[in-house]
Amino acid sequence: MRIGEVARRSGVSARMLRHYEALGIVTPSGRSSAGYREYGADDIVRIFHVESLRALGLSLREVGQALDDPTFAPGDVVADLAARTEQRIVRERALLDRLRQVVDSGPDDWEQVLDVVALLSGLDSEDPSGRQRAALAGDAVAGEVLARAVLAESDLNVAGALRWALSRSGDDVTDVLVSVLADDDVELRRRAVLTLVETTGETATAALRSAVSDTDPGVRSRAVLGLVERGERDVVPELIDLVVAGVADVDAAEALASIAGGDAVQGLVARLGDDAAVRRRIAQALGEIGGRAAESALRELVDDPDDGVAVIAKYLLTDG
Repeated sequence: MRIGEVARRSGVSARMLRHYEALGIVTPSGRSSAGYREYGADDIVRIFHVESLRALGLSLREVGQALDDPTFAPGDVVADLAARTEQRIVRERALLDRLRQVVDSGPDDWEQVLDVVALLSGLDSEDPSGRQRAALAGDAVAGEVLARAVLAESDLNVAGALRWALSRSGDDVTDVLVSVLADDDVELRRRAVLTLVETTGETATAALRSAVSDTDPGVRSRAVLGLVERGERDVVPELIDLVVAGVADVDAAEALASIAGGDAVQGLVARLGDDAAVRRRIAQALGEIGGRAAESALRELVDDPDDGVAVIAKYLLTDG
């Protein structure tokens, strides 16, 4: 079979077949009386083997080794190829994310595109101070870009700068933040709630209410205290839970004093229990709340079997 017919039947161009021959990968096994290349059945099979290996991503040099070198280890080559492919996919995904972020920023001209690219490059810096400078300079960037940057940022100072820039953008990014509240990544949920606390609107408030039942104490405490800042008054049981658990208990005690006052005393006393550490935190919370009901409860704790609880109660009564 001559080269033109082989090209038609195999789908491999005549030019590529000549290239294979020049490299010694596929050499026609015969010649016609007129000197034309003649491919035999084994040659055709080899062509299909070459194409199959190339489809996997092997280079022509690796293809030649795979077909001719008996010591060639295909498993090692395929494993290496898989690793290279994974790296390429990571790079391409990063590029795709970058392109989507540029699109989400809604640029009207190339200058805005370049501004967004500059910001994103700055936010990719390994130096936190570099990321912070980029965040503070991102005045004209869409809120969604900043919101996703906040969710990805681990440095507290940089995250604060990004939240500041986000607040200045004026864009509603609640949907972006809410979308990660069910994520398995606890840190991601914490960052989302912390940003929701600084986000206005009923949708953000509703999201904080749902986060009150999160399995992570950090997420719960930020959501509860965020609701208190919004003027919510129905989170007293959750605040008492924070005091008992020792999660942001000082802030929770202050919140109880501000929104419930003496009405919270009965709930705290009901949780005294057998754990001395819990009773100490409740005593401190009672001192923060103040008032007759709290003082009465503290007098009962003066005789507590735990010296630490008793000392706290006596101090708070004397100090009051």
